[in-house]
Amino acid sequence: MKERPILFSAPMVLALLAGTKTQTRRVAKEFAGRDDLDKILRRFPNQNGCPYGVPGDRLWVRESWAPNSGSAGGFLYRADHGSASSYHRIDLKTGVWTHAASRWRPSIHMPRSASRITLEITGVRVERLQDISDPDALAEGCSHNDMLHGDRLASVYARLWEKINGPGSWAKNPYVWVVEFKRVQQASSGRPLHLEGTPCNE
Repeated sequence: MKERPILFSAPMVLALLAGTKTQTRRVAKEFAGRDDLDKILRRFPNQNGCPYGVPGDRLWVRESWAPNSGSAGGFLYRADHGSASSYHRIDLKTGVWTHAASRWRPSIHMPRSASRITLEITGVRVERLQDISDPDALAEGCSHNDMLHGDRLASVYARLWEKINGPGSWAKNPYVWVVEFKRVQQASSGRPLHLEGTPCNE
């Protein structure tokens, strides 16, 4: 079993914590410009060589964060603080807030010890981005509440993809790695505790 880091935005972190996100799609850069793979992928959808791992491997989530300088120590997470661009440190024992606001630290700089979410990969495949189904869009953390009149959940995901990857990125229809996972329960120390058969909806 191998562990690798993976970045998620604040809304997707909240979906992970809520148990509503059990898939992620990432551009398969290895296959860029390869239009001849469609027939192969239909016959062999499960691909080795995924940079995110294979079933049984684990991903520890990196998110925007900050160390808490209060007497209780620990870490603070931007996803828990809405759209605030800064935060005030709090002493968790006394409940006293500091006056000076500090900036959140980028997710790319999060150390393993600060990560609060660990995922275990349950499946990996390659497909075209626009081949996503409505059930898969739901597994990506999309909500029926975000559907417009006459919409599909896949359309909700298309808008989310463009928000993250930029205008026109959906139309490019790249090959993507589809990584399916379940959440692994963690101890307060940040070390994962695996409970066999436990669903990822804590």
